[in-house]
Amino acid sequence: MSKERIGIYPGTFDPITKGHLHIIRRASKLVDKLVIGVAGNAGKTPIFNLEERVEMVKTDIANLHDKYCEIKVVAFDNLLIDFAKAHDAQFIIRGLRAVSDFEYEFQMTGMNAKLAPDIETIFLMASDSWQFVSSSFVKEIYRLGGDMKEVVTPHVLELLAEKYQKKINNI
Repeated sequence: MSKERIGIYPGTFDPITKGHLHIIRRASKLVDKLVIGVAGNAGKTPIFNLEERVEMVKTDIANLHDKYCEIKVVAFDNLLIDFAKAHDAQFIIRGLRAVSDFEYEFQMTGMNAKLAPDIETIFLMASDSWQFVSSSFVKEIYRLGGDMKEVVTPHVLELLAEKYQKKINNI
């Protein structure tokens, strides 16, 4: 019997966007099990804490249509390679939006290959619809009053409203 193909799709997901969900849907076609790794990543100073981001991703995954494999959402705060090994993953799946993403991803892939040559990195190009979407843009545009309903789910919109309302009230 062949070994189960397990992929890791890591990210900060602060917040998760429809672009992320598009990559997740496509990645679910490539593996038997997909683990969405929600990174602690305190260096990025996320607006949602780790628990909030995990729950946000779980909710959006539960509402995702056309899942082609089992999808699990797990928090992590260690090396991506160690996280992948802990889940017996053979693949790390990364989304690329633009050429600007490539250099960083290329370097990370090289280092990951040194640390764990048996774990392959798979790059999925963002579709035209999502190439311009980033969590950073979503937060900034939403904070400044822009409409983000086309790029995040209604659930995420509610969480953004709640988070920014709290910030406004705490000023």
